[in-house]
Amino acid sequence: MRRDLPVMLFTAGFGKRMAPLTDRLPKPLIPVAGKPLIAHSLELVRAAGLTRIVANTHYLADQMADYLAKADVTEIFEPEILDTGGGLKNALPALGHGPVITMNTDAVWTGATPFPALLQAWQPDRMDALLVLVPISQAHGHTGAGDFSMTADGRLERGRGYVYSGLQILNADRLAEFEMDKFSLNLLWDRITAEGRLFGLVHTGKWCDVGRPDSIALAESMLDYANV
Repeated sequence: MRRDLPVMLFTAGFGKRMAPLTDRLPKPLIPVAGKPLIAHSLELVRAAGLTRIVANTHYLADQMADYLAKADVTEIFEPEILDTGGGLKNALPALGHGPVITMNTDAVWTGATPFPALLQAWQPDRMDALLVLVPISQAHGHTGAGDFSMTADGRLERGRGYVYSGLQILNADRLAEFEMDKFSLNLLWDRITAEGRLFGLVHTGKWCDVGRPDSIALAESMLDYANV
């Protein structure tokens, strides 16, 4: 099981769904259960022994830069929002080539930390992406029927049943196939899916999407924060 993979945290967005809380504060720094939202992600990353951590910034970048410097995370400033695929591609000089872990920073988790299972399940000879998924019943703060369905051998297709958690291992070398600077990782996932190289791993605990102001109380309830 590799523990030397770099980690890319996505922290550049405007957080429009979280307004008005994000009028003066970037979404990753909004307090949830007594600490900034991004701190929940960083604790999971560091608990897995991963130390090469990069984060992209754009909106209210000065605040993010101050926090990331204190957290010993490398900042990659984006003068223009590049979306997930473009942001990751732009950060490759700091991340290197080959597999990289990417993680959204707007969710909280319960249960066993997902990183050991993710690292253990990664098989680069047959996978170009391995996504951590959450069953609909365990996905708090999420609406809809899900993002993916899964076959018996773990391959993914667009469908219902599982929500993408925002955490994955991805073969970043495949980003070179896209000439544009700004694009979504969904484009790469669709290409990988057609080749049978997109796989999923199911998280056994609970997960909460903290995307709106009312999701904060939902996340804190899931974490049983009031009783801590």
